Amino acid sequence: MKFSVYQESRVGPRRDNQDRLAYRYSSDALLLVVADGMGGYAHGELAAQVAVDHLVDAFEHRARPRLDEPFSFLAECFNGAHAAIGRVAAHRGLDAVPRTTLVACVAQDGIAYWAHAGDSRLYLLREGRIHACTQDHSRVQLLLRQGLIDDDEARQHPQRNRVFSCLGGAVEPQIEFSRKVPLYDQDVLALCSDGVWGPLGDDRLAQALAAARPGDAVPALLDEAERIAGRGGDNLSLLALRWEEGLAGESPSDEELERAIDQIRGIIRPSQK
Repeated sequence: MKFSVYQESRVGPRRDNQDRLAYRYSSDALLLVVADGMGGYAHGELAAQVAVDHLVDAFEHRARPRLDEPFSFLAECFNGAHAAIGRVAAHRGLDAVPRTTLVACVAQDGIAYWAHAGDSRLYLLREGRIHACTQDHSRVQLLLRQGLIDDDEARQHPQRNRVFSCLGGAVEPQIEFSRKVPLYDQDVLALCSDGVWGPLGDDRLAQALAAARPGDAVPALLDEAERIAGRGGDNLSLLALRWEEGLAGESPSDEELERAIDQIRGIIRPSQK
């Protein structure tokens, strides 16, 4: 694998930084992860740290040097991190289980696989345009899909930070998975918290990340997001990777995609009983 990667997290105007992010890689596999502890609940930073640590530890133990089933890995890790947050809360005697959003991506054999819960986002940029983007698990996103509000109204909506899926808390997370997405030379994967995509918007993120290498684009984008958001801003975290090798393998067939989805469903169902 050949890639360039850069990550940065800032507290912004908040008192504490409840975002966490990380990347890890072996010779054959790569993990990217961003979590945004939910500030409306106590100890959001704890939930975010537990979630990121859980995925990183699992990757380091199982990517030797590659993962057997990336989708299964993501499903098990999301559910495992959710349970781990509950155990840590009980061990510390917390009155309520803290909560966090989570977005994670595995790249292996020239294919990207990702999953998310909440409103931390993944963008796949190709030739300077957004090729794929996660859909927030939020009421505002539902209103957008239904055509009841437009993008400008969404950015100002009073419930823009309310999500209906997360890790932690008493409800099992609703985890959304991508399909297998082949990676091409110069594709960009960007994972970020809402403190970044909220002020900047999709088009600005895509433009900046396409125009410069991650090590230059990420700090400049965080500067810009902080400036736009001002005193009403949030914590900011952005992890960007530029893929630097040609496509490995062919696009999966419909039959392969259906098999992968069936495997994921088999993993998720037991955890929701």
